[in-house]
Amino acid sequence: MGPVTSGVLQLLALIGALALVHLPAGSYMARVYSSPRHLRVEKWLYRGIGADPDAQMTWPAYLRAVLAFSAVGVLLLYLLQRLQGVLPGSLGFSSVDPAQSFNTAVSFVTNTNWQSYYGEQTMGHVVQTAGLAVQNFVSAAVGMAVAVALVRGFARSRTGELGNFWADLVRGTLRILVPVAALAAVVLVACGAIQNFSGIHEVGQFMGGSQQWNGGAVASQEAIKELGTNGGGYFNANSAHPFENPTPFSNLLEIFLILVIPFSLTRTFGLMVGSVRQGYAILATMATIWVGFVALMMWTEFAHHGPALQAAGAAMEGKEVRFGVGGSSLFAVSTTLTSTGAVDSFHSSFTGLGGGIAMLGMMLGEIAPGGTGSGLYGMLIMAVIAVFIAGLMVGRTPEYLGKKIGGREMKLAACYLLVTPTLVLVCTAASMALPTPPHSMLNSGAHGFSEILYAFTSAANNNGSAFAGLNADTDWFNTMTGLAMLLGRFLPMVFVLALAGSLARQQPVPVTAGTLRTEKPLFAGLLVGAILIITGLTYFPALALGPLAEGLA
Repeated sequence: MGPVTSGVLQLLALIGALALVHLPAGSYMARVYSSPRHLRVEKWLYRGIGADPDAQMTWPAYLRAVLAFSAVGVLLLYLLQRLQGVLPGSLGFSSVDPAQSFNTAVSFVTNTNWQSYYGEQTMGHVVQTAGLAVQNFVSAAVGMAVAVALVRGFARSRTGELGNFWADLVRGTLRILVPVAALAAVVLVACGAIQNFSGIHEVGQFMGGSQQWNGGAVASQEAIKELGTNGGGYFNANSAHPFENPTPFSNLLEIFLILVIPFSLTRTFGLMVGSVRQGYAILATMATIWVGFVALMMWTEFAHHGPALQAAGAAMEGKEVRFGVGGSSLFAVSTTLTSTGAVDSFHSSFTGLGGGIAMLGMMLGEIAPGGTGSGLYGMLIMAVIAVFIAGLMVGRTPEYLGKKIGGREMKLAACYLLVTPTLVLVCTAASMALPTPPHSMLNSGAHGFSEILYAFTSAANNNGSAFAGLNADTDWFNTMTGLAMLLGRFLPMVFVLALAGSLARQQPVPVTAGTLRTEKPLFAGLLVGAILIITGLTYFPALALGPLAEGLA
């Protein structure tokens, strides 16, 4: 079987698996967030934190709960790293320095999981399991909760109530993420991923010296890192490491875990707003962009030039031979079109245009299908903008799901849209203009610029993947990427929840002959076009200086 055929068959198998679980998974999540009942363990948790799960929250109250919970998470994870040297199970590692502790705490709480350190040489068992793994669960649940709040804004009328954050957080964690991650961890162990709390071992003799490996609860963290679109690896090689991702089957399973919740949430959205066809329109938009990006990535990586690439059969530099170009391309597109950030190959070694495709996937706002929750609310914001554009074309007040899109709604959507590009471009420009940050680049010219552009694109979009080649473990990059992650996560949430509150207070307008049918293929096409054009206009100059210049050289 040729490598191209293998890549296509993996793509078809993945699409089939996602289609198979779409209906049951989406319907189950809709029931989870709509049920009036509370499980016994959930009642214990509510009693422990002093929360009333049945109390409805307005958008400012919901936002305050999100920010308070996340702030406590940053503080606790920071302290856990700073105290690592005196904690049991530290494997002899010292406490993490302040700048690195701040960056890592922000990274995992914001669902970014950007890592500017060597995981197996920095974090002990306690920090990995009690700190990083816990945030993998709850940061994903926070994103899902905000998405559900926006969906309720569309579904409800003449009320400012968006549900209860604490109930949404607990249900998302206990009823969705924990059981699926536990099952996935068992499968990964069966595939060969490790799951233990052993110490550091010396393995063999290599060129006069030994190589050291430490164990860890890798399979369980790998499962939630992919399912929650987190991305932080137990080892520096991330999902390219055989302890995390041993076989081609485990590689395909991890891609499936990355995509299953974001794609399935479109059905949850359709059920909660009372129109499954609206969910299918959003799903079609996401799927069109994702499949298109996969096809482009495979084409750029298989369309090899030069004798070395022709001898290898493809652009194999930086890729694991057990996954090949097909599996690596699938993983790269899926991880950058979501907020995952895990890698099974090194994006810096992709072809110039291939690296640009990975970068553009994040620049779209990670909405195809995006992160757990963040992808859905990002796509719904783009749907609001597309409806507004359509309204301008025909001279009619735009409506979406029976809600008028007026000046307030468009201002909130526009602010959401401008936050991330501003962070990416300003931070990249500052890093290139100052004398010290460019010293962290491994390469010069267009590729070196791409390293810095990719780093801030990854941080501000809460992706976390690294282009490789950039030494990001400096005070400048630890501080600036940390701020980009914080602002890139929580400023958009402010606008999302404010929009949800504005929509929930409206009285639905009746459907008329002039109403734009947003469940039709025509609207899905308009939405795809709006996403690509708006993103292209925003980032094209920066892309022209980096990956496009390199790819066309």
